[in-house]
This record gives sequence, structure tokens and C-alpha cells, in this order.
Amino acid sequence: MKPKKKKEKNMDTKQIILIMVVCAGAMLLSMALYLRQRARRRRPEDFDLMEGHEFEYYCAELLKKCGFQEVQVTRGSGDYGIDVLAEKDGITYAIQCKCYTAPVGVKAVQEAYAGRDYYDRMVGVGLTNQYFTQPAVEAARKLKILLWDRGYLEDLVEDSEA
Repeated sequence: MKPKKKKEKNMDTKQIILIMVVCAGAMLLSMALYLRQRARRRRPEDFDLMEGHEFEYYCAELLKKCGFQEVQVTRGSGDYGIDVLAEKDGITYAIQCKCYTAPVGVKAVQEAYAGRDYYDRMVGVGLTNQYFTQPAVEAARKLKILLWDRGYLEDLVEDSEA
């Protein structure tokens, strides 16, 4: 009977080793998924480090990846506040991009409003890596300007990676 017990003990050891290997693999997979998800969440922060023109080109490329067509960055001066022109589903957009470190105010909304009419576009948009002040939100509502804040920008980034 002693040899039989030893054999049972060996089976238990093999099973324990197998369970440990499976658990280690699951932990590694879980860690890899966590790091990938964390990296995705951190990528939008990269645009916080961009300067104005770099942010405009970044936004233009992002819009292209999200299905916008005829996307173009306007020239720097004399653009009436509009940085990017685009079209999607037959709707034309005039987009004012603001890469700031603080909330975006009414001036950006006014620029989107003036630029929308100057470029004869259907929709004026304020796009930022931050959020808009309450006065900017109120002005946008009255002037019928869309506000695409940080949350919307992060959604665009996520959509462009899908």
C-alpha cells in the first residue's frame, strides 16, 4: 500500500503545479490586458503636450480616421478662427481647435460662429482637450455651435482605434 500512497501524492503535486501554471498564465494575461487598457486611457493625455498647430493637425487626422472626408487644416492667419474644415454624411463642419491647460471660454465659441459663416459651413464646432466654461456653453447654445470637449475627444480617439 505504501507505493500506492506515493503515487497519489505525486498526482496531487502534479495537479498543484498545473493549477499554479494556469493561475500564473491567467495573471499574466490579466496584467497584459490591464496595461493595454491603461495605455489606451493615457494616450489622450499626449495631446495635452501639443502646441496649437500640432493639435490642429492631430485633430484633422483623428477626424479622417473617424470617417470625416475632405478634411483640411486652414492656413494660420486670416482663417477667421477656424482651424479644420471637414465633411461627414453630407454635413459640412468648421472646427475651432483649442489646446489649452484651462477651461475654454466664450472667445472660442465666437470664433467658431464667425468662421462657420465665413466658410459657409452647416455646423460650427469648438474642439478642445479641456472643457468649456459655463458662459461658453450658454453662448454656444444661443449661437448653435457644437462643443466637443475632452470627453468627446477621448471618444474620437477610442473610435479611431477600433
